[in-house]
Parts: sequence; structure tokens; C-alpha cells
Amino acid sequence: MAKHCDVVVIGAGVAGLAAAVQLGGAGLSVSILEARDRIGGRIFTQREPGLETPVELGAEFIHGKPAEIWDLLTKSNVSISEVEGENWCSTNGVPCPCGFFGLLDKILKKMDGSGADESFQDFLDRCWRNPSGDPKLEEARQRALAYVTGFNAADPGLVGLHWLVQGMRAEEQIEGDRAFRAAGGYASLVEILEQAATLASVAINNGAVVEAIRWKAGLAEVAGQRAGVPFVTSAPRVLVTLPLAVLQATPGQLGAIEFSPALPQQKLEALHKLEMGKIIRVVFRFRRRFWDEFSPADADGKTLSRMSFLFSDDDWFPTWWTTMPDQAPAITAWAPFHSAERLSGKDKAFVIQQGLRSLGRILGLSVRILKTEFEAAYFHDWQSDPFSRGAYSYGKVGSDGAAQALGKPAANTLFFAGEATDTSGNTGTVHGAIASGLRAASEILSAVQ
Repeated sequence: MAKHCDVVVIGAGVAGLAAAVQLGGAGLSVSILEARDRIGGRIFTQREPGLETPVELGAEFIHGKPAEIWDLLTKSNVSISEVEGENWCSTNGVPCPCGFFGLLDKILKKMDGSGADESFQDFLDRCWRNPSGDPKLEEARQRALAYVTGFNAADPGLVGLHWLVQGMRAEEQIEGDRAFRAAGGYASLVEILEQAATLASVAINNGAVVEAIRWKAGLAEVAGQRAGVPFVTSAPRVLVTLPLAVLQATPGQLGAIEFSPALPQQKLEALHKLEMGKIIRVVFRFRRRFWDEFSPADADGKTLSRMSFLFSDDDWFPTWWTTMPDQAPAITAWAPFHSAERLSGKDKAFVIQQGLRSLGRILGLSVRILKTEFEAAYFHDWQSDPFSRGAYSYGKVGSDGAAQALGKPAANTLFFAGEATDTSGNTGTVHGAIASGLRAASEILSAVQ
């Protein structure tokens, strides 16, 4: 590991990799320090023998057509497929085609963000009361809450309406209502960035756990351990791309960094206005796509062979999806917010058992039947991972300007990137992370000139 370079980048997620490629390509000497033994951050793709579809343990979908992702993939001739299929909903163990999206869209479109900020829960209770107990409206209210917790990994009582509206407007700019997957999974994107970093002479140091940054204007010393051996490296500029919850962690905890002197007060206040969402996802692999032949009781003989997403009110794993249009015998279980809190820290056997029980309840099938089809399950507990401490970030009530403050450079010495610092409304996304890395690289190059 170099003891001195032009820029030290902390974190080899896509934000750090994208920034390093730009900086190295501009002729600067760049050293990336990555705590894990792999690169990619919260992108974590596994390729399993006998399963053609990659197993995504982290980010999976490309939301819309963001140039930050599409340009990289298309230039490398990576094929991209759109998610297709039917949406099914299950109530009391009886799946049927979903019929709530029209009213759900009406609820979400009423959010305009022009008034005082409030939580999504308060907005729902204020604008969409249901004193008469209308079952359709109540279902739409519950689906709206499920959307905020599931899609945004957010607490409806904490997440700010202004933040949600900004995200919705950003999605409209890139056809964000459409979802895609890259051939080979998101690992294809990481590999492209890794190759570009190599061509730019960027040094990637895996297993380097940063513990402290001692800094002053024009110089920073980065200290930590690698394979149990202490190290210190210095640079006139350091780019920090750590996940929000790691930045919020108390110094001394694994993965946390002690800044000396402390970060500027404005940045510390920004950290308190943002929150890390919680998610547990499990990919279940079966011997065959048994749902292709499964016809629910109220479906008039229709099977689930075209099922893409399956929504339910299950307490443990309320949302599921298949690999459509690929025909792999795998289905992903998604547990956000409170469900994730209950599952996080539990052993793999417990999580798998709860997942099979949930799927059985949702489909109205016995766990015994599901176990005869079950082959394997894959998951990663991001909440218990000290180098992520959660899924992705969101803005709380009153968080206007927090992402900008978090991403603002300190004395042209410390720079910040990562999805939590995105200011375009793409917080929590891979393309938002890449954009933040490119923004930080531009700031560093401007400071060098």
C-alpha cells in the first residue's frame, strides 16, 4: 500500500470506483481503501452452479434508464432486459391479480411537496382519511404504506414528504416506473468499473479497514488496519464514500471512522436528518418453477406462470418477485422496515424457515410441500454487516438540504460521495451513487487546478 498519493478513496462501492476512474484518468495517483475482501459495496452478486440467473444479495434492479448505468453497460455490450410479467396480490392466503394500483397512484400523485414538510404517515392520515371504513380505500392506504416501506426501505412515520416527492420527480425523468436487469447481474457493472480503474492505474486495496482520519487543510492522514497490521497513508485529498449508517456509527465500532478534528457542525447536523433503511432479502432456489402449474382458488384456472411480483400483507416477507422474463426456478423474498428488524441478527436457518412459512401462507400451500421443492437459499444481513449497517438511505422530515450538506467538501481536503449524498432525487440507487462519485471527482479536480 502506498504511503502517500494524490487522493485516497475510502470505499470500493460504485461511488468510489466511478470517482477513482475519473481521477486516475486525469493523471492523479489514486489509492482505494476497501474494508471488505471484495469490491462493489452494496452490490453483491453471486453466480451459482446450475443456476443461469445471477443471485443478487444487494442491489438488483436498474430503475429506469439512467445514463450513469446505461452508458457503461451499452458501451461494453452488456445486454439489458426489462422486467416483465404480472402483478399478483394475496389476501388471507388467496392470490389474485392486483387491482389497487389505480387508487395507489392517485394517493401518491396527491403529494406535491409545496407545503410544510411532514411524514408520509401524517400526509396519509391528513389527506386520505377513511372514517367510513371503505375496504378499497383502506387497502390502498395499506398498499401505500407498504410501498414506502418496501420500495424506499423507510419508516412511514419518519420519511419526509419533500424527500419522497423529489424522488418521484427524479424517477419521471428517467422512466423510473420501468425496471431492468443487466445480463450477469450488477456484477457486470462492477467489473466494467474495475477494469476502467485498472487502466487508470488506480490501486485497489481490499481488506483495509480505516479507523481514523487526522486532517487539516491540504493534508489528511488515514490510519487503519489490514490483516491485523496497522497502516497509515496520507494525501492532500481524501474521498469518503462510506454508507450513511457507517458515517453515523460511534468511533471505535468496527467500520466506523474517527475524524480528528471532528467533521464540521453542518455536516454532523445533516447526518441526523438522514436515516438508513432496513431490508432483509432472501433468494430461494427451487427444483423447478412449481408456481407455473399453481392455480389459486379465485383465479378462474389461471396459473402464476407469468407472475413477476407478488404482494401480500404478510408480517415477515410481504413482497416477493420472480426472475421474469427469465424462467429460473428462483424467487426473492423482501422484508423491509419492522420485518427486517425482527429478522436481522438471526441465523440463516431461522430466516429460511420464516421465508418458507411466509410463502406458504401467501400461496395457501403447506411448508411441507414447499420443502419438497426447496433446494437452497441465499441472503446477506446488511444490518449486521459493520461496513454497511443497513440497506440504503432516506431523508427524514425536515431533511431539505441535508444531502447537499453531507456531500459538501471540507476545506478542499475531505470530499464525500455515496448514494446518501445524491442531490438529484436518486438517493438509495446505484445510479445516484455513481453520479455522486462523478460529482466528487469533479470537485477534487477543480481543487487541484
